[in-house]
Amino acid sequence: MSLNKTKKRKKKGRMRGTSTHGGGARKKRKKSGHKGGVGMAGSGKRADQKKTLITKLYGHSYFGKKGITSKKTQRDKRKRINIKNIELNIETYVKRGLAKKVKDGWEINLKNYKILGKGDVKNKLFIKAEGASVSAIKKIKKAGGEISVLKKTESDSPEI
Repeated sequence: MSLNKTKKRKKKGRMRGTSTHGGGARKKRKKSGHKGGVGMAGSGKRADQKKTLITKLYGHSYFGKKGITSKKTQRDKRKRINIKNIELNIETYVKRGLAKKVKDGWEINLKNYKILGKGDVKNKLFIKAEGASVSAIKKIKKAGGEISVLKKTESDSPEI
């Protein structure tokens, strides 16, 4: 068995005699200015080195504009809930003290929510809510229930 190497690594691949070792100008490698700083600094439009980190932590909704971008107008933050979700979560509302069983059906207090009409109603629901869509009112009345709306606006009341 021979002890001689068949392929010897060249010395020129070890960056001898260069002060930067392939990193470009020396000033680029000094502090955090080249990297974009610490934390979320430098995570702008062309931050390819940090995009994977951001999308893992915050998802793809971190970049770009969302909704109304004017400083004067604010985003609509009212709470909304569909009829379908109310039907599915009646037991949880009872545990929380928001609903109770009455002789006809269910009495539910959702005073901070606007009720939307997606889904079907099987139970008689008597709901107190901040607002309700026209379709939600129709569906609940069809099932024999009732919605009492605390605030009435033009879009909430059905036009008959």
